[in-house]
Amino acid sequence: MEQYKEVSNFFRNYKKDNIIQIRWHGRGGQGAVTSAKILAVAGFLSGYKGVTSAPFFGAERRGAPVIATTKLSKDVICDFSQIDSPDIVVILDNTLLKSINITQGLKPNGWVILNTPPQFEYDFLHNHFNFIRVNATQIAEEAGLVYAGIPLVNTPMLGTFLHVLPNIDFSHIHRALEQFFSPKAVSKNFDVISRVYKECIVEKSETHFQELQQS
Repeated sequence: MEQYKEVSNFFRNYKKDNIIQIRWHGRGGQGAVTSAKILAVAGFLSGYKGVTSAPFFGAERRGAPVIATTKLSKDVICDFSQIDSPDIVVILDNTLLKSINITQGLKPNGWVILNTPPQFEYDFLHNHFNFIRVNATQIAEEAGLVYAGIPLVNTPMLGTFLHVLPNIDFSHIHRALEQFFSPKAVSKNFDVISRVYKECIVEKSETHFQELQQS
C-alpha cells in the first residue's frame, strides 16, 4: 500500500512543464529522426534522467515532410504524447516554411533553429522568439558530408544546441555520435558540428535562455 501511495503521489505531482520539448521538422532522408535520437543520448550523458525521442511520419517516402521529437528532463519522463507546446523547433529544410506552420504551439520566447541561406527573410521574425540561423547545407557540402548527392544537415545542426542547452557540451555530443557512427564518420560529423557552433547566428531572449539553463 505504501508503494502504491508513493507512485500515486509521483503522478499527482508530475509536471509536464519540467520537460524541455524539442520538435524537429525535416524531409524524408534528411535524418531528422536520427538527430533527435543523438540529442536524446547526449542529453542522457549530460545528466538528464529522463530522455525520449520519437518519429512522426506522414507519407513515408523520401522528400516528404517528417517530424521527430526529443524530450529532456532532470526527472523521469512519464508523458509520451506528441509535442504540442515545444520549447524549441528545428527546421532542417527551409522550403518547409511554405507549407507548414513550424512555430505552431511554440512557447513565448521559444527557440527557432533554422538551416537557412543568409539574408533570407521570414514572416515570423517579428514574433517574440529566439533564433539561431546557420547555413548548414553549405557547411555540410564544403566538408563533404554528402550522401547520394544530398547534404547531410541533421548532425551539423546539433552544434546549435550547444548555445541553447548549456548542460550539454561537446564531449556529450561526441560520445553520443560514437553510439551511431564509425570512428571515421564520428570525426567528420564532429568537425562539422564544431563549425556550425562557431558560425551560427544567435539572437536570444535572456528570459527563456535562463529558464532552459535551469531546466
